[in-house]
Amino acid sequence: MSSFQIGQFVALKSNPNKQFPVIEVLTSPHTEIRYKVFVDNTSVIYYQSQLISVTSQPNERSSLTANALKACITALQLQTPSSSRIYSLNSGRIQFVPYQYRPVLKLIRADRPRLLIADEVGVGKTIESGLILKELKARMDIRSVLIICPKALVSEHKWRNEMKRFDEDFDELDGAKLRFCLHETDLEGKWPRKNSYAILPFSLFNSDLVESTKPKGLLALDPPPKFDLIIVDEAHHLRNSDTWLHRGVSLLCEQAQAVIFLSATPIQLGENDLYTLLNLLRPDLIIDKASFKSMAEPNPHLNKAIFHCRSKPENWQNQALDALEAAANTDWGRLFLKNDPDFQATQIMLNTQSITETERVKLVRSIESFYTFGSLINRTRRRDIGNFTQRKPQTIEVDFTPAQRHLHDGLLNIMAKIYAYSHGEQNVKFMLSTIRRQAASCLHGLAPLLKNMLERKLNDLQMAELNDDEDDLTLDVPENIKQDIQEVITLAEKLPPDDPKIARLLALVADKQQQPNNKILLFSSFRHTLRHLVNNMPQDGVRFGLIHGEVDHEERANLRRRFALPREDHNAIDLLLSSEVGCEGLDFQFCDYLINYDLPWNPMRIEQRIGRIDRYGQK
Repeated sequence: MSSFQIGQFVALKSNPNKQFPVIEVLTSPHTEIRYKVFVDNTSVIYYQSQLISVTSQPNERSSLTANALKACITALQLQTPSSSRIYSLNSGRIQFVPYQYRPVLKLIRADRPRLLIADEVGVGKTIESGLILKELKARMDIRSVLIICPKALVSEHKWRNEMKRFDEDFDELDGAKLRFCLHETDLEGKWPRKNSYAILPFSLFNSDLVESTKPKGLLALDPPPKFDLIIVDEAHHLRNSDTWLHRGVSLLCEQAQAVIFLSATPIQLGENDLYTLLNLLRPDLIIDKASFKSMAEPNPHLNKAIFHCRSKPENWQNQALDALEAAANTDWGRLFLKNDPDFQATQIMLNTQSITETERVKLVRSIESFYTFGSLINRTRRRDIGNFTQRKPQTIEVDFTPAQRHLHDGLLNIMAKIYAYSHGEQNVKFMLSTIRRQAASCLHGLAPLLKNMLERKLNDLQMAELNDDEDDLTLDVPENIKQDIQEVITLAEKLPPDDPKIARLLALVADKQQQPNNKILLFSSFRHTLRHLVNNMPQDGVRFGLIHGEVDHEERANLRRRFALPREDHNAIDLLLSSEVGCEGLDFQFCDYLINYDLPWNPMRIEQRIGRIDRYGQK
């Protein structure tokens, strides 16, 4: 069967008199080719097997007078909202913050309503999503919206409450509700109207949702669910294309009219991860890795030009010009930059003898506009806003006791021995680096961690907390080093209970309790460290709570609510101990004091931690 092209007229096999043009070709490795056609003033999707080719145009073309053509153009302008006007202004009960309208402007000027919002942590991506929703509703018929996010944000009702500020009511889906929606979609051919504004947690994306046949999952539904707008929060979780989450979101996004991804971290991800996200968002543009690499090639040169403009070294204008010329001489640059009037105007400006400070700043903005992924990504940084409070980092060093030093030295000797005969095996390296990180965090947590490793008692949630880089690695102990690990356990179990690190922590906590804002957020990557802290907290001292991946979601919500209470309330807690998994995506800008009891080796995770309190609105 031959395929049809965009612009070609086709007809229904069941009714050849029903003829219409093809406006989009939808390909997928999972399903038959589908075609979006324009019929009865709207777009409809059909499978290729439902259509036949039309050899002649269905209607003869008619001619128009000049006045009639002007009338048609005027009517079209009245029907199509202008990209120079924002309809979402004052659309929610929010403070007017100009930079939060940048994604709205970028989206309405894009060729397709699909955008990755990669703003830094704390600048308000949820609010930006609400503004986009209101803007799209003013411009097109938005009848169904699906928000996909981590389960903690559903349990905390974060998205539902934020959308209420825009007078939008969303239904939070659990397993039973989701199964009902899929069943109704199978029976009626479309998602049920009463659940048309829905919030779906990541945790429900499994093999049953994606490829089950009885009951039917997404792959088995014909047609599959179609949403006018899909919003995916913490979208960096999609970067592994082998997960059920990625497959399920991919199927849903294929059908969606508009798609928004939110993530504070994609710019810090590796090239492959960013490719996976953009390919999922715009498979029509980011077709494969080759097209992604070609498109990305000018960007390092543009970064060099921006660096020279910002730092102003000697001869900076010529250096910036050379960098721009290098960008223009890439394959992508020759096609899209070299003859761009704005690009040429920037080169002419750099050739000017004297450039004022104002012009230099404008040059930076101008060069940034040539980023090849600029139409797909919105990136707002703190330095662009200038309304964030100053971070005041402090490193506190605590010396080992003689017994702790003895254990640590013994650990290093045993690890060196393991390295000598592990021959660089990746899982062994990961296991040993995890042991070193636990030792740096809390030596008293070493023995229970190692015992769990030997007994294979670490589940997926614990691995998610321990795995700093989120690679698919294990902590299984090979047979040939189990004796060495047991030797470390024996050393660790002899460690005396005194711990100067905890003593110093308790002194910091006591000092903070004397200040007007006494709230403290403490992070550790290690559950055994958190338990050791809990066991050493004074019973009549600071009020504290513990959150990690396996704490019940209702209990997590209760602890976070109590953490937000004023200190005068007898139900309030003053210190919240948490793993990264426990606090992902949540806002605590009422707290101004964060303790990293240990540091992740991945700077992305450190920024996520700090972003829990360093947010717009932090005083």
